[in-house]
Amino acid sequence: MTQKTIREALLYETHPDGSVTCGVCERRCHVAEGRRGFCGSKMNRGGKLYTLTYGDLTSVVVNPIEKKPLFHYWPGSGALSAGSWGCNLRCIYCQNYTLSMVDADPRRASYTSPETFIRLALSSGARGLSFTFNEASCTLFEYILDCFRLAAEHGLYRNLNTNAYFTLEALELLIEAGLDSLCIDIKGDEAFYRRYCNGADVEVVWRNAMEARRRGLHIEMVNLLIPGANDDEECIMEIIERTLKLGRDTPLHFTRFYPAYRAWEYGLTKTTPVKTLEKAREMALDAGLRYVYIGNIPGHPGENTYCPECGALLIERYGFSILDYCITEEGRCPECGHPIPIVGKAIL
Repeated sequence: MTQKTIREALLYETHPDGSVTCGVCERRCHVAEGRRGFCGSKMNRGGKLYTLTYGDLTSVVVNPIEKKPLFHYWPGSGALSAGSWGCNLRCIYCQNYTLSMVDADPRRASYTSPETFIRLALSSGARGLSFTFNEASCTLFEYILDCFRLAAEHGLYRNLNTNAYFTLEALELLIEAGLDSLCIDIKGDEAFYRRYCNGADVEVVWRNAMEARRRGLHIEMVNLLIPGANDDEECIMEIIERTLKLGRDTPLHFTRFYPAYRAWEYGLTKTTPVKTLEKAREMALDAGLRYVYIGNIPGHPGENTYCPECGALLIERYGFSILDYCITEEGRCPECGHPIPIVGKAIL
């Protein structure tokens, strides 16, 4: 297996019978000879685990960082964004199913070296990197590590937009390589993950969020509110309370759902009402979170950043664009002087 996009994987264990156990995501797939793991991007050949997607990138584009969404991290900047093929959750309502539900196919793979990817980021004017679109934490794991190391040398930020269903060992390697921020998609409660995310365990996501916070990474949490699945007050409150444990300044985004992929088969047929999103935001603010946002409704006041102390409008947004930015160079509200947690310099 010598093709450029095929490389021996990291974090796996070989067993006497020639099978292997992958240690990148918490499914910890036990993979027999000639078979693949759940994500579709790793294969056992001869008692060795290979990644089939090293540098096989999809949807390479410079996105506003606000699109992830990250609202407190290098505001207004562009991130060179890319994904690959496959996913370790394969949620039945996935918006990016044309990527996440497709297994790697080395016969049609294209290859972008880490050096080329970094050069593209620099020449495009991007301020950093973001791996996103499918679940890159597993399908591009080895490639991300190499890109992050190079990105750090060139002063580029290193973001991962993720379901956070990775092992602590994988998180450790990502941090060592330079990962500095996570946009974590928190999908719902335990029952939601079991039903709609192929039996995944929500506790893994919260564990990794807490560990990343402990290690000093910037974190923003995103919850796609789906009518009839995770929009009941009990589920919303659980997400709010557990986000509070990450810190009152942790941004929490509630975003609007539009049915996609196999959502209709499970009765998930409705777009999220605006009032549901507004109620969730109100609950979160009342509970003590300071920065709570509404997404996928361009022009809604819930897109904006307000001072939690005096209520002044600090960042006015429309969709992924910043219309006005009032935070001082010292990172404070210009009206009352309250410190506002923003990572990086705004690029306006």
